Amino acid sequence: MPDHLCTPGWWSGAVGYELYVRSFADGNADGLGDLIGAREHLEHLAWLGVDAVWLTPFYPSPGRDAGYDISDHCAVDPALGTLEDFDRLLARARELGLRVLIDIVPNHTSSEHPWFRSALEGPDSPHRDYYVWREPKDGGAPPNNWVANFGGPAWTRDPAGRQHYLHLFLPEQPDLNWELPAVDAEFRRILRFWRDRGVDGFRIDVAHMLRKDPTLRDNPPARRTTREPGTVEAWDRFEHVHDLDQDGVLDIYRGWRTAVPDALLLGEVYLLDPVRTTRYVQDGDGLDLTFWFGPMVADWSAASLRRALREPDALASGRIAWVAGNHDGARPASRLGGGPRGRRRSLCLFTLLALLPGMAFLYQGDELGLQDGVVEPADARDPIAVHGREPAAGRDGARTPIPWRTGHGWGFTTAPRPWLPYGQHTERDTVAWQREHPDSWLHRHRRLLEVRRQLRRDGAHGVPQWLAGHEDLVAYRRDDVLVAANLGSEPATVPPAYSAWQVRFSSLGRDAGSHDGVVAIDEALVLERGRGRGGTSSAGTFEADVVSRAGQ
Repeated sequence: MPDHLCTPGWWSGAVGYELYVRSFADGNADGLGDLIGAREHLEHLAWLGVDAVWLTPFYPSPGRDAGYDISDHCAVDPALGTLEDFDRLLARARELGLRVLIDIVPNHTSSEHPWFRSALEGPDSPHRDYYVWREPKDGGAPPNNWVANFGGPAWTRDPAGRQHYLHLFLPEQPDLNWELPAVDAEFRRILRFWRDRGVDGFRIDVAHMLRKDPTLRDNPPARRTTREPGTVEAWDRFEHVHDLDQDGVLDIYRGWRTAVPDALLLGEVYLLDPVRTTRYVQDGDGLDLTFWFGPMVADWSAASLRRALREPDALASGRIAWVAGNHDGARPASRLGGGPRGRRRSLCLFTLLALLPGMAFLYQGDELGLQDGVVEPADARDPIAVHGREPAAGRDGARTPIPWRTGHGWGFTTAPRPWLPYGQHTERDTVAWQREHPDSWLHRHRRLLEVRRQLRRDGAHGVPQWLAGHEDLVAYRRDDVLVAANLGSEPATVPPAYSAWQVRFSSLGRDAGSHDGVVAIDEALVLERGRGRGGTSSAGTFEADVVSRAGQ
Protein backbone atom coordinates (compact mmCIF):
# COMPACT_ATOMS: atom_id res chain seq x y z
CA MET A 1 0.00 0.00 0.00
CA PRO A 2 1.40 3.45 -0.82
CA ASP A 3 2.90 5.30 2.16
CA HIS A 4 0.38 8.15 2.03
CA LEU A 5 -2.44 5.69 2.68
CA CYS A 6 -0.80 4.38 5.85
CA THR A 7 0.25 7.68 7.41
CA PRO A 8 -2.38 9.97 8.97
CA GLY A 9 -2.51 13.34 7.29
CA TRP A 10 -2.60 16.85 8.72
CA TRP A 11 -6.25 16.29 9.50
CA SER A 12 -5.60 13.68 12.19
CA GLY A 13 -6.75 15.32 15.40
CA ALA A 14 -7.65 18.58 13.66
CA VAL A 15 -10.77 20.70 14.16
CA GLY A 16 -12.78 21.92 11.19
CA TYR A 17 -15.34 24.70 10.90
CA GLU A 18 -18.23 24.65 8.46
CA LEU A 19 -18.52 28.14 6.99
CA TYR A 20 -21.94 28.45 5.37
CA VAL A 21 -20.94 31.11 2.88
CA ARG A 22 -24.35 32.66 2.31
CA SER A 23 -24.88 33.34 6.01
CA PHE A 24 -21.39 34.05 7.34
CA ALA A 25 -20.65 37.65 6.29
CA ASP A 26 -21.74 39.95 3.45
CA GLY A 27 -18.83 41.85 1.91
CA ASN A 28 -20.65 43.69 -0.90
CA ALA A 29 -23.78 44.93 0.89
CA ASP A 30 -26.38 42.94 -1.05
CA GLY A 31 -27.70 40.92 1.91
CA LEU A 32 -26.04 37.66 0.85
CA GLY A 33 -22.89 36.28 2.45
CA ASP A 34 -19.96 36.01 0.05
CA LEU A 35 -16.25 35.27 -0.31
CA ILE A 36 -15.24 38.86 0.48
CA GLY A 37 -17.10 38.77 3.77
CA ALA A 38 -15.72 35.35 4.58
CA ARG A 39 -12.14 36.52 4.02
CA GLU A 40 -12.68 39.60 6.19
CA HIS A 41 -13.85 37.43 9.11
CA LEU A 42 -11.39 34.54 8.96
CA GLU A 43 -9.56 35.98 11.96
CA HIS A 44 -12.52 34.85 14.07
CA LEU A 45 -11.76 31.24 13.17
CA ALA A 46 -8.04 31.57 13.82
CA TRP A 47 -8.75 33.17 17.21
CA LEU A 48 -11.25 30.41 18.01
CA GLY A 49 -8.55 27.83 17.36
CA VAL A 50 -9.82 25.73 14.47
CA ASP A 51 -7.40 24.17 12.00
CA ALA A 52 -9.45 24.12 8.81
CA VAL A 53 -12.41 25.87 7.25
CA TRP A 54 -14.90 24.12 4.97
CA LEU A 55 -16.59 26.48 2.49
CA THR A 56 -20.05 25.52 1.30
CA PRO A 57 -20.68 25.93 -2.47
CA PHE A 58 -19.74 29.28 -3.99
CA TYR A 59 -19.99 28.19 -7.64
CA PRO A 60 -22.32 29.67 -10.28
CA SER A 61 -25.80 28.38 -9.53
CA PRO A 62 -29.46 29.25 -10.12
CA GLY A 63 -29.81 28.89 -6.34
CA ARG A 64 -32.63 26.36 -6.25
CA ASP A 65 -30.81 24.48 -3.46
CA ALA A 66 -28.57 27.14 -1.88
CA GLY A 67 -25.76 26.53 -4.33
CA TYR A 68 -25.83 22.73 -4.39
CA ASP A 69 -27.26 23.00 -7.92
CA ILE A 70 -24.05 23.92 -9.75
CA SER A 71 -23.93 25.25 -13.28
CA ASP A 72 -20.12 25.67 -13.50
CA HIS A 73 -17.72 23.72 -11.28
CA CYS A 74 -14.64 25.82 -12.04
CA ALA A 75 -15.88 29.36 -11.41
CA VAL A 76 -17.39 31.57 -8.71
CA ASP A 77 -20.98 32.80 -8.65
CA PRO A 78 -20.87 36.55 -9.41
CA ALA A 79 -23.19 37.12 -6.43
CA LEU A 80 -20.53 35.58 -4.17
CA GLY A 81 -17.38 37.03 -5.71
CA THR A 82 -14.75 36.14 -8.30
CA LEU A 83 -11.91 33.68 -8.66
CA GLU A 84 -9.61 36.48 -7.55
CA ASP A 85 -11.70 36.85 -4.37
CA PHE A 86 -11.32 33.13 -3.78
CA ASP A 87 -7.55 33.39 -4.24
CA ARG A 88 -7.40 36.27 -1.75
CA LEU A 89 -9.44 34.26 0.74
CA LEU A 90 -7.07 31.33 0.31
CA ALA A 91 -4.05 33.59 0.82
CA ARG A 92 -5.56 35.08 3.99
CA ALA A 93 -6.29 31.62 5.33
CA ARG A 94 -2.64 30.69 4.77
CA GLU A 95 -1.53 33.77 6.70
CA LEU A 96 -3.72 32.69 9.62
CA GLY A 97 -2.57 29.07 9.52
CA LEU A 98 -5.93 27.73 8.32
CA ARG A 99 -6.44 24.90 5.85
CA VAL A 100 -9.24 25.30 3.31
CA LEU A 101 -11.70 22.61 2.21
CA ILE A 102 -14.34 23.17 -0.45
CA ASP A 103 -17.54 21.37 -1.36
CA ILE A 104 -17.53 19.14 -4.41
CA VAL A 105 -20.99 18.03 -5.61
CA PRO A 106 -20.60 14.99 -7.90
CA ASN A 107 -24.03 13.35 -7.70
CA HIS A 108 -25.84 15.93 -9.79
CA THR A 109 -25.56 19.26 -11.57
CA SER A 110 -27.94 22.13 -12.11
CA SER A 111 -30.36 21.74 -14.99
CA GLU A 112 -28.75 24.96 -16.23
CA HIS A 113 -25.33 23.30 -16.52
CA PRO A 114 -24.02 23.25 -20.12
CA TRP A 115 -23.81 19.46 -19.95
CA PHE A 116 -27.50 19.08 -19.22
CA ARG A 117 -28.58 21.77 -21.63
CA SER A 118 -26.66 19.86 -24.29
CA ALA A 119 -28.23 16.58 -23.14
CA LEU A 120 -31.70 18.03 -23.69
CA GLU A 121 -30.92 18.46 -27.38
CA GLY A 122 -31.70 14.80 -27.89
CA PRO A 123 -30.39 11.21 -27.74
CA ASP A 124 -27.55 12.02 -30.12
CA SER A 125 -26.15 14.82 -27.95
CA PRO A 126 -22.51 14.22 -26.86
CA HIS A 127 -23.64 14.86 -23.25
CA ARG A 128 -26.83 12.79 -23.28
CA ASP A 129 -25.20 9.88 -21.47
CA TYR A 130 -23.73 12.18 -18.80
CA TYR A 131 -27.13 11.76 -17.12
CA VAL A 132 -29.45 8.84 -16.32
CA TRP A 133 -32.27 8.43 -18.86
CA ARG A 134 -34.91 5.69 -19.06
CA GLU A 135 -38.06 4.92 -20.99
CA PRO A 136 -41.31 5.26 -19.01
CA LYS A 137 -43.44 2.31 -18.03
CA ASP A 138 -46.53 1.49 -20.04
CA GLY A 139 -48.95 4.36 -19.77
CA GLY A 140 -46.16 6.90 -19.28
CA ALA A 141 -45.49 6.22 -15.59
CA PRO A 142 -41.98 6.86 -14.21
CA PRO A 143 -39.48 4.02 -14.72
CA ASN A 144 -39.62 2.92 -11.05
CA ASN A 145 -40.94 3.90 -7.61
CA TRP A 146 -37.97 6.00 -6.50
CA VAL A 147 -38.79 9.27 -4.78
CA ALA A 148 -36.73 12.43 -4.42
CA ASN A 149 -35.24 13.75 -1.18
CA PHE A 150 -37.21 16.96 -1.58
CA GLY A 151 -40.55 15.41 -2.53
CA GLY A 152 -42.26 13.93 -5.57
CA PRO A 153 -41.01 11.21 -7.92
CA ALA A 154 -37.31 11.00 -8.70
CA TRP A 155 -38.05 11.13 -12.44
CA THR A 156 -39.04 13.98 -14.75
CA ARG A 157 -39.97 13.57 -18.38
CA ASP A 158 -37.91 15.35 -21.00
CA PRO A 159 -40.36 17.97 -22.31
CA ALA A 160 -39.07 17.43 -25.84
CA GLY A 161 -39.00 13.65 -25.81
CA ARG A 162 -40.30 10.39 -24.37
CA GLN A 163 -37.56 9.54 -21.85
CA HIS A 164 -37.39 10.45 -18.18
CA TYR A 165 -34.26 11.66 -16.41
CA LEU A 166 -33.33 10.77 -12.83
CA HIS A 167 -33.00 13.32 -10.02
CA LEU A 168 -32.75 12.21 -6.40
CA PHE A 169 -33.14 15.83 -5.35
CA LEU A 170 -34.96 18.59 -7.26
CA PRO A 171 -35.98 18.23 -10.91
CA GLU A 172 -33.51 21.08 -11.44
CA GLN A 173 -30.74 18.80 -10.10
CA PRO A 174 -30.40 15.95 -12.62
CA ASP A 175 -28.26 13.02 -11.47
CA LEU A 176 -25.03 12.30 -13.29
CA ASN A 177 -24.33 8.89 -14.80
CA TRP A 178 -21.29 7.55 -12.98
CA GLU A 179 -21.22 4.44 -15.16
CA LEU A 180 -19.80 6.70 -17.90
CA PRO A 181 -15.99 7.11 -17.72
CA ALA A 182 -16.26 10.60 -19.20
CA VAL A 183 -18.09 11.82 -16.09
CA ASP A 184 -15.30 10.54 -13.86
CA ALA A 185 -12.72 12.20 -16.11
CA GLU A 186 -14.57 15.51 -15.86
CA PHE A 187 -14.51 15.41 -12.07
CA ARG A 188 -10.87 14.47 -11.86
CA ARG A 189 -10.21 17.56 -13.96
CA ILE A 190 -12.34 19.65 -11.58
CA LEU A 191 -10.52 18.30 -8.53
CA ARG A 192 -7.14 19.09 -10.06
CA PHE A 193 -8.28 22.60 -10.99
CA TRP A 194 -9.00 23.47 -7.36
CA ARG A 195 -6.10 21.51 -5.89
CA ASP A 196 -3.71 23.34 -8.21
CA ARG A 197 -5.27 26.57 -7.00
CA GLY A 198 -4.29 25.64 -3.45
CA VAL A 199 -7.22 24.04 -1.65
CA ASP A 200 -6.31 21.38 0.89
CA GLY A 201 -9.21 19.03 0.42
CA PHE A 202 -12.77 18.34 -0.60
CA ARG A 203 -15.96 17.69 1.30
CA ILE A 204 -17.84 15.34 -1.04
CA ASP A 205 -21.59 15.96 -1.03
CA VAL A 206 -23.75 12.81 -0.67
CA ALA A 207 -20.66 10.71 -1.30
CA HIS A 208 -22.62 7.45 -1.06
CA MET A 209 -25.15 8.23 -3.81
CA LEU A 210 -23.12 8.37 -7.01
CA ARG A 211 -23.85 4.89 -8.34
CA LYS A 212 -27.32 3.39 -8.72
CA ASP A 213 -28.62 -0.13 -9.18
CA PRO A 214 -27.93 -0.94 -12.88
CA THR A 215 -31.41 -2.39 -13.38
CA LEU A 216 -33.17 0.39 -11.44
CA ARG A 217 -35.20 -1.98 -9.30
CA ASP A 218 -37.99 -0.60 -7.11
CA ASN A 219 -37.11 0.21 -3.49
CA PRO A 220 -38.99 -1.83 -0.85
CA PRO A 221 -41.08 -0.21 1.90
CA ALA A 222 -39.19 1.10 4.93
CA ARG A 223 -38.66 -0.97 8.05
CA ARG A 224 -36.99 1.75 10.13
CA THR A 225 -38.68 4.47 12.17
CA THR A 226 -35.85 7.05 12.30
CA ARG A 227 -36.61 10.21 10.34
CA GLU A 228 -33.57 11.49 8.45
CA PRO A 229 -32.89 15.23 8.63
CA GLY A 230 -32.83 16.90 5.22
CA THR A 231 -35.54 14.79 3.59
CA VAL A 232 -39.32 14.84 3.22
CA GLU A 233 -41.61 12.27 4.79
CA ALA A 234 -42.12 10.39 1.51
CA TRP A 235 -38.38 9.64 1.31
CA ASP A 236 -38.51 7.82 4.64
CA ARG A 237 -41.25 5.48 3.50
CA PHE A 238 -38.72 3.41 1.54
CA GLU A 239 -35.63 1.36 2.21
CA HIS A 240 -33.09 2.96 -0.11
CA VAL A 241 -31.33 -0.22 -1.16
CA HIS A 242 -31.17 0.45 -4.89
CA ASP A 243 -30.72 4.22 -5.28
CA LEU A 244 -27.74 4.80 -2.98
CA ASP A 245 -24.75 3.10 -1.30
CA GLN A 246 -24.17 0.75 -4.23
CA ASP A 247 -21.17 -1.44 -4.93
CA GLY A 248 -18.55 0.39 -6.92
CA VAL A 249 -18.82 3.80 -5.27
CA LEU A 250 -15.51 3.27 -3.50
CA ASP A 251 -13.83 2.60 -6.84
CA ILE A 252 -14.58 6.19 -7.79
CA TYR A 253 -12.70 7.52 -4.78
CA ARG A 254 -9.81 5.16 -5.32
CA GLY A 255 -9.49 6.76 -8.73
CA TRP A 256 -9.75 10.26 -7.29
CA ARG A 257 -6.87 9.42 -5.00
CA THR A 258 -4.61 9.17 -8.03
CA ALA A 259 -5.86 12.55 -9.32
CA VAL A 260 -5.29 14.46 -6.06
CA PRO A 261 -3.08 12.17 -3.96
CA ASP A 262 -2.20 14.82 -1.36
CA ALA A 263 -5.69 16.27 -0.82
CA LEU A 264 -8.10 15.34 1.96
CA LEU A 265 -11.15 13.44 0.69
CA LEU A 266 -13.93 13.84 3.26
CA GLY A 267 -17.22 12.13 2.50
CA GLU A 268 -20.72 13.09 3.48
CA VAL A 269 -21.90 9.50 3.89
CA TYR A 270 -25.35 9.92 5.39
CA LEU A 271 -26.38 6.34 6.14
CA LEU A 272 -26.92 6.25 9.94
CA ASP A 273 -25.52 2.72 9.86
CA PRO A 274 -21.99 2.63 11.30
CA VAL A 275 -21.05 -0.55 9.45
CA ARG A 276 -22.13 0.77 6.05
CA THR A 277 -20.71 4.23 6.73
CA THR A 278 -17.26 3.17 7.90
CA ARG A 279 -16.63 0.85 4.97
CA TYR A 280 -15.89 4.01 2.96
CA VAL A 281 -12.75 4.58 5.05
CA GLN A 282 -11.75 1.25 6.57
CA ASP A 283 -9.35 0.10 3.86
CA GLY A 284 -7.53 3.43 3.76
CA ASP A 285 -7.54 3.60 -0.04
CA GLY A 286 -10.88 5.32 -0.57
CA LEU A 287 -11.92 8.31 1.48
CA ASP A 288 -9.65 9.67 4.19
CA LEU A 289 -12.53 10.55 6.50
CA THR A 290 -16.27 10.15 6.61
CA PHE A 291 -18.72 12.29 8.49
CA TRP A 292 -20.73 10.36 11.05
CA PHE A 293 -24.18 11.80 11.79
CA GLY A 294 -25.23 9.50 14.62
CA PRO A 295 -24.78 12.23 17.27
CA MET A 296 -27.24 14.45 15.38
CA VAL A 297 -30.10 11.95 15.71
CA ALA A 298 -29.27 10.34 19.07
CA ASP A 299 -31.60 10.85 22.01
CA TRP A 300 -30.32 12.77 25.03
CA SER A 301 -29.62 9.65 27.01
CA ALA A 302 -26.39 7.91 27.89
CA ALA A 303 -27.46 4.66 26.25
CA SER A 304 -28.39 6.32 22.96
CA LEU A 305 -25.34 8.56 22.74
CA ARG A 306 -22.96 5.81 23.81
CA ARG A 307 -24.22 3.67 20.94
CA ALA A 308 -23.82 6.60 18.55
CA LEU A 309 -20.16 7.05 19.47
CA ARG A 310 -18.68 3.68 20.39
CA GLU A 311 -19.44 1.55 17.34
CA PRO A 312 -18.18 3.92 14.62
CA ASP A 313 -15.08 4.62 16.69
CA ALA A 314 -14.47 0.91 17.10
CA LEU A 315 -14.92 0.26 13.37
CA ALA A 316 -12.83 3.15 12.03
CA SER A 317 -11.03 4.91 14.87
CA GLY A 318 -9.25 7.99 13.58
CA ARG A 319 -11.18 8.01 10.29
CA ILE A 320 -14.36 9.68 11.55
CA ALA A 321 -15.31 13.34 11.18
CA TRP A 322 -17.55 14.00 14.19
CA VAL A 323 -20.40 16.51 14.01
CA ALA A 324 -23.00 17.75 16.49
CA GLY A 325 -24.64 20.04 13.94
CA ASN A 326 -24.50 21.23 10.35
CA HIS A 327 -26.56 23.12 7.78
CA ASP A 328 -28.87 20.14 7.16
CA GLY A 329 -30.39 19.79 10.63
CA ALA A 330 -31.59 21.72 13.63
CA ARG A 331 -28.87 23.39 15.66
CA PRO A 332 -27.89 21.30 18.70
CA ALA A 333 -28.90 24.07 21.12
CA SER A 334 -32.44 23.87 19.71
CA ARG A 335 -32.51 20.12 19.15
CA LEU A 336 -31.37 19.34 22.70
CA GLY A 337 -33.98 21.30 24.59
CA GLY A 338 -33.61 24.96 23.68
CA GLY A 339 -32.76 27.88 25.93
CA PRO A 340 -29.99 27.59 28.54
CA ARG A 341 -30.46 23.82 28.81
CA GLY A 342 -30.04 23.34 25.06
CA ARG A 343 -26.87 25.44 25.08
CA ARG A 344 -25.42 23.46 27.99
CA ARG A 345 -26.16 20.18 26.27
CA SER A 346 -24.77 21.43 22.96
CA LEU A 347 -21.35 22.10 24.47
CA CYS A 348 -21.52 18.93 26.56
CA LEU A 349 -22.03 16.92 23.37
CA PHE A 350 -19.32 18.73 21.45
CA THR A 351 -16.86 18.12 24.30
CA LEU A 352 -17.44 14.37 23.95
CA LEU A 353 -16.82 14.58 20.21
CA ALA A 354 -13.88 16.96 20.35
CA LEU A 355 -11.54 14.59 22.20
CA LEU A 356 -12.23 11.50 20.08
CA PRO A 357 -9.75 10.35 17.41
CA GLY A 358 -10.30 11.71 13.94
CA MET A 359 -11.52 15.20 13.11
CA ALA A 360 -14.20 17.24 14.88
CA PHE A 361 -16.31 19.85 13.07
CA LEU A 362 -18.11 22.91 14.39
CA TYR A 363 -20.97 24.40 12.41
CA GLN A 364 -20.84 28.18 12.26
CA GLY A 365 -22.73 29.78 15.10
CA ASP A 366 -22.68 26.70 17.32
CA GLU A 367 -19.62 28.18 19.06
CA LEU A 368 -21.98 31.01 20.14
CA GLY A 369 -24.67 28.64 21.41
CA LEU A 370 -27.06 29.92 18.73
CA GLN A 371 -30.50 28.41 18.37
CA ASP A 372 -32.49 28.03 15.17
CA GLY A 373 -33.98 31.24 13.85
CA VAL A 374 -37.68 31.40 13.11
CA VAL A 375 -38.28 31.61 9.36
CA GLU A 376 -41.85 32.18 8.27
CA PRO A 377 -43.12 30.20 5.25
CA ALA A 378 -43.14 33.35 3.13
CA ASP A 379 -39.38 33.77 3.72
CA ALA A 380 -38.42 30.11 3.27
CA ARG A 381 -35.66 29.19 0.82
CA ASP A 382 -35.04 25.53 1.63
CA PRO A 383 -36.41 23.09 -1.00
CA ILE A 384 -37.92 20.93 1.74
CA ALA A 385 -40.15 23.81 2.77
CA VAL A 386 -40.73 25.24 -0.71
CA HIS A 387 -40.74 22.29 -3.10
CA GLY A 388 -41.54 19.56 -0.57
CA ARG A 389 -44.13 21.72 1.19
CA GLU A 390 -43.03 20.66 4.65
CA PRO A 391 -42.17 23.99 6.33
CA ALA A 392 -41.82 22.39 9.76
CA ALA A 393 -39.02 20.18 8.41
CA GLY A 394 -37.26 23.03 6.58
CA ARG A 395 -33.62 23.71 7.35
CA ASP A 396 -33.62 27.49 6.99
CA GLY A 397 -33.69 27.99 10.76
CA ALA A 398 -30.14 26.61 11.05
CA ARG A 399 -28.95 28.76 8.15
CA THR A 400 -29.85 32.26 9.35
CA PRO A 401 -27.03 34.87 9.31
CA ILE A 402 -24.41 35.08 12.05
CA PRO A 403 -24.84 38.02 14.49
CA TRP A 404 -21.43 39.68 14.67
CA ARG A 405 -22.46 42.75 16.68
CA THR A 406 -25.55 44.76 17.57
CA GLY A 407 -26.97 47.42 15.29
CA HIS A 408 -28.47 47.36 11.83
CA GLY A 409 -27.77 44.10 10.07
CA TRP A 410 -26.13 42.55 13.17
CA GLY A 411 -22.75 43.15 11.54
CA PHE A 412 -23.64 40.63 8.84
CA THR A 413 -24.70 43.15 6.19
CA THR A 414 -25.42 46.83 5.62
CA ALA A 415 -28.16 45.95 3.12
CA PRO A 416 -31.79 46.72 4.02
CA ARG A 417 -32.62 43.00 4.23
CA PRO A 418 -30.62 39.77 4.53
CA TRP A 419 -31.26 36.79 2.27
CA LEU A 420 -32.78 34.97 5.29
CA PRO A 421 -34.19 36.54 8.48
CA TYR A 422 -31.72 37.03 11.32
CA GLY A 423 -33.55 35.09 14.00
CA GLN A 424 -34.38 36.27 17.51
CA HIS A 425 -31.00 37.46 18.73
CA THR A 426 -29.96 39.46 21.75
CA GLU A 427 -26.68 41.26 22.35
CA ARG A 428 -25.38 38.22 24.23
CA ASP A 429 -25.65 36.13 21.05
CA THR A 430 -23.17 38.30 19.16
CA VAL A 431 -19.54 37.52 18.54
CA ALA A 432 -18.57 40.98 19.85
CA TRP A 433 -20.28 40.52 23.22
CA GLN A 434 -19.07 36.99 23.72
CA ARG A 435 -15.47 37.86 22.93
CA GLU A 436 -15.59 40.45 25.71
CA HIS A 437 -16.92 38.01 28.31
CA PRO A 438 -14.57 35.19 29.36
CA ASP A 439 -17.36 32.87 30.55
CA SER A 440 -19.33 33.05 27.29
CA TRP A 441 -20.07 30.03 25.12
CA LEU A 442 -17.55 31.33 22.61
CA HIS A 443 -14.72 31.41 25.16
CA ARG A 444 -15.64 27.98 26.48
CA HIS A 445 -15.43 26.54 22.97
CA ARG A 446 -12.10 28.29 22.52
CA ARG A 447 -10.76 26.82 25.78
CA LEU A 448 -11.93 23.35 24.74
CA LEU A 449 -10.12 23.60 21.40
CA GLU A 450 -7.00 24.82 23.19
CA VAL A 451 -7.12 21.78 25.47
CA ARG A 452 -7.54 19.51 22.46
CA ARG A 453 -4.58 21.14 20.76
CA GLN A 454 -2.39 20.84 23.88
CA LEU A 455 -3.28 17.21 24.44
CA ARG A 456 -2.56 16.51 20.78
CA ARG A 457 0.90 18.05 21.18
CA ASP A 458 1.45 16.11 24.41
CA GLY A 459 0.83 12.84 22.61
CA ALA A 460 -2.58 11.87 24.04
CA HIS A 461 -3.39 9.74 21.03
CA GLY A 462 -4.53 6.50 22.62
CA VAL A 463 -7.45 4.46 21.39
CA PRO A 464 -10.57 5.34 23.43
CA GLN A 465 -11.53 2.87 26.12
CA TRP A 466 -15.13 3.30 27.19
CA LEU A 467 -16.31 3.22 30.80
CA ALA A 468 -18.95 0.66 31.62
CA GLY A 469 -21.39 0.30 34.46
CA HIS A 470 -22.27 3.97 34.94
CA GLU A 471 -25.86 4.47 33.87
CA ASP A 472 -25.90 8.20 33.15
CA LEU A 473 -22.25 8.81 32.31
CA VAL A 474 -20.85 8.60 28.79
CA ALA A 475 -17.13 8.42 29.39
CA TYR A 476 -13.95 7.25 27.73
CA ARG A 477 -10.26 7.32 28.51
CA ARG A 478 -7.40 8.08 26.11
CA ASP A 479 -4.03 7.54 27.77
CA ASP A 480 -3.93 9.96 30.74
CA VAL A 481 -7.13 11.79 29.78
CA LEU A 482 -10.68 10.98 30.83
CA VAL A 483 -13.71 12.58 29.16
CA ALA A 484 -16.99 12.17 31.08
CA ALA A 485 -20.42 13.62 30.33
CA ASN A 486 -23.47 13.37 32.57
CA LEU A 487 -26.67 12.91 30.58
CA GLY A 488 -28.80 12.05 33.57
CA SER A 489 -31.18 14.05 35.75
CA GLU A 490 -29.00 13.92 38.89
CA PRO A 491 -25.31 14.71 39.54
CA ALA A 492 -23.05 11.74 38.83
CA THR A 493 -19.62 10.75 40.09
CA VAL A 494 -16.59 9.48 38.26
CA PRO A 495 -15.12 6.18 39.47
CA PRO A 496 -12.89 6.61 42.56
CA ALA A 497 -9.78 5.82 40.52
CA TYR A 498 -10.20 9.17 38.73
CA SER A 499 -11.31 11.36 41.63
CA ALA A 500 -7.82 12.78 42.09
CA TRP A 501 -7.32 13.59 38.42
CA GLN A 502 -7.20 17.26 37.48
CA VAL A 503 -9.89 19.19 35.60
CA ARG A 504 -8.56 20.44 32.29
CA PHE A 505 -11.91 21.61 30.97
CA SER A 506 -15.50 21.87 32.14
CA SER A 507 -18.32 22.61 29.72
CA LEU A 508 -20.05 24.51 32.53
CA GLY A 509 -17.04 26.73 33.06
CA ARG A 510 -15.72 25.47 36.40
CA ASP A 511 -12.11 26.32 37.16
CA ALA A 512 -9.31 23.99 36.13
CA GLY A 513 -7.57 22.03 38.85
CA SER A 514 -8.75 19.63 41.52
CA HIS A 515 -12.39 18.58 41.73
CA ASP A 516 -14.78 16.64 43.95
CA GLY A 517 -15.40 13.80 41.52
CA VAL A 518 -18.91 15.05 40.72
CA VAL A 519 -20.12 15.64 37.18
CA ALA A 520 -23.05 18.04 37.18
CA ILE A 521 -26.21 17.54 35.13
CA ASP A 522 -25.50 18.28 31.44
CA GLU A 523 -21.81 18.80 32.15
CA ALA A 524 -18.82 17.29 30.36
CA LEU A 525 -15.45 17.18 32.10
CA VAL A 526 -12.00 16.61 30.64
CA LEU A 527 -9.79 15.19 33.37
CA GLU A 528 -6.06 14.55 33.20
CA ARG A 529 -3.98 12.37 35.47
CA GLY A 530 -1.70 14.57 37.54
CA ARG A 531 1.92 14.16 36.58
CA GLY A 532 3.87 13.31 39.69
CA ARG A 533 0.96 14.32 41.97
CA GLY A 534 -0.66 10.96 42.54
CA GLY A 535 -4.04 10.16 41.14
CA THR A 536 -2.77 7.16 39.22
CA SER A 537 -4.84 4.09 38.65
CA SER A 538 -3.50 0.62 38.27
CA ALA A 539 -4.00 -1.23 35.04
CA GLY A 540 -6.12 -3.78 36.80
CA THR A 541 -8.43 -1.22 38.34
CA PHE A 542 -8.81 0.62 35.07
CA GLU A 543 -9.54 -2.46 33.03
CA ALA A 544 -12.32 -3.35 35.44
CA ASP A 545 -13.98 -0.03 34.67
CA VAL A 546 -13.92 -0.12 30.90
CA VAL A 547 -15.30 -2.09 28.03
CA SER A 548 -12.97 -3.06 25.23
CA ARG A 549 -13.61 -1.41 21.89
CA ALA A 550 -14.75 -4.71 20.44
CA GLY A 551 -17.06 -5.54 23.35
CA GLN A 552 -20.49 -4.10 23.91
